[in-house]
Amino acid sequence: MHDLAPQILALLFLAAILAGFIDSIAGGGGLITVPCLLLAGVPPLEAIATNKVQGPFGTASATLAYARRGHVKLKEQLPMALIAMLAGGMGALIASHVPGRLLGAAIPFLLVAIALFFALKPNLSDKDSTRRISPAIFAVTAVPFVALYDGIFGPGAGSFYMLGFVLLAGFGMLKATAHTKLLNLGSNLGSLAVFAVNGAILWKVGVIMGVGQLIGAQIGSRLAMRGGARLIKPLLVISCLAMATKLVADPTHPIRLWLGL
Repeated sequence: MHDLAPQILALLFLAAILAGFIDSIAGGGGLITVPCLLLAGVPPLEAIATNKVQGPFGTASATLAYARRGHVKLKEQLPMALIAMLAGGMGALIASHVPGRLLGAAIPFLLVAIALFFALKPNLSDKDSTRRISPAIFAVTAVPFVALYDGIFGPGAGSFYMLGFVLLAGFGMLKATAHTKLLNLGSNLGSLAVFAVNGAILWKVGVIMGVGQLIGAQIGSRLAMRGGARLIKPLLVISCLAMATKLVADPTHPIRLWLGL
């Protein structure tokens, strides 16, 4: 594929800043970056693969920002991140054998359900609540399940991590956000390794957008640490609903095909 024009690269850089900002708080940055790559003329497979390059810049930047303030302890959570990395890689490996449209059929409904949970559940704050399962059980059940999905399909993975941390691990909103970024980083790196082997990545575009992601993630994570649940909760609800709408709006989505739309 020929190189993208400088002005297109500049627009992708700006889009990545916005995506990094949103993703560091509520997830869903891929809603911005992948469509922008497609609009720039990047083929679908290369767009998804290149998105896996720029994504870790933002998640790594946000993770370090949260870690510096003590919201996530990297050494303690490293095993969980490694599990996410392995599962994300496995997901990317099997992605070519699982019809993505079939997997995506149920995702909009799940995202709407998550949005309703966070919108309607009372007493959601930055304080930890009752833990329903042990950290070890959480690490070998919820983490690989979401990471596998992240490698295969992707949209909403951060929201699923958030739901698990709040509902099962009993984390407060800010702590859940910080840990979600770490696991997102793990599963992104795992799937990135697979795409790198397959050679479907536009590295120049990915790195340029990665710098934008880093900038946006720094701004977003700092705002999240200041605003806490008051900021994270509404953005998470909006992000989930936006992702669900974007998925259903796709003309090739199974729901639209089944309904004859």
